[in-house]
Amino acid sequence: MTTTASTRGLLGAGSAMFFVGTLTAVSATISGYPVFGGQAVRYTVAAAVLLAAVRLAVRRGALTRVRLRPRDLALLAALAATGLAAFNVCIVAATRDTSPATIGTVIATVPIALAVVGPLLERRRPAPALVVSAVVVAAGAALANGLGGGTLRGLLLALGALAGEVCFSLLAVPLLPRLGALRVSAYSAAMAAPMLMVIGLVADGRDVVRMPTAAEAAGFTYLSVIVTTVAFFLWYDAIGRLGADRAGLFAGLIPVSAVVTTVVLGLGTPGPADVAGAALVAAGVILGLRPARRRAPAGPAVTQAAVTERAVPEPAPSPAL
Repeated sequence: MTTTASTRGLLGAGSAMFFVGTLTAVSATISGYPVFGGQAVRYTVAAAVLLAAVRLAVRRGALTRVRLRPRDLALLAALAATGLAAFNVCIVAATRDTSPATIGTVIATVPIALAVVGPLLERRRPAPALVVSAVVVAAGAALANGLGGGTLRGLLLALGALAGEVCFSLLAVPLLPRLGALRVSAYSAAMAAPMLMVIGLVADGRDVVRMPTAAEAAGFTYLSVIVTTVAFFLWYDAIGRLGADRAGLFAGLIPVSAVVTTVVLGLGTPGPADVAGAALVAAGVILGLRPARRRAPAGPAVTQAAVTERAVPEPAPSPAL
């Protein structure tokens, strides 16, 4: 991995998760809108923007034409169903049985799951240092959220949301090399929109959508363009450059970003737990992104007899360019 690619991946992952963290505060502007219909609208707008970007990129030669294979369609459908539709269903249902803090604490363990499961799916061993770093990040995120409380059903639904969040990242891994971050973002959003609309029709009937107010329209615009369109692309681009396990560390920024956004919007002030949690997240990310120490390869054993037989020392090899 080149330094430029690594830097772009780090900046992309951090920016994506920061944008996602603003979702909590901005969602307050659309709290009165039908939930699933609103999410369907959000993903429809995002898909339209992303698909237009894909088409433009193909016309300009920045992307090559790719024909979707049955395996691609299956993975994209699974990603949309679990990482987008099911995730939203679990979040909404969980809030009826448990506190937002509990949900946030459970989802804060995403870095641990990605640090362990991600490498296993790629048939390599999880890096112990990265797992430890993910635990530190998750602890900081949980501290920033507060532990909360609730029922067993609420906890199980929060775990379902966690599974959806993990699937959102891991199901994209086999798609990214062939389709790229832009297409994966566009196609998954396009598939999730009708799924959420069907769920909304079942849950809310004719009231699944309505004309939004000016504040709601502004909120949906931000969620569609920034939190979905921009953040999706940055996140998938980062996974392709860093791997799901390293990029996953930045998921700990979500509650930190939520606190920052709350302060910026004048909705509250951070407490000691928020500051301590942010510090833990930062420490975990820094720890996990340190370059791994590489052991120098052991050279062939040289006997004393071989050394004495050399009349003239051999010149040192030139450094590789």
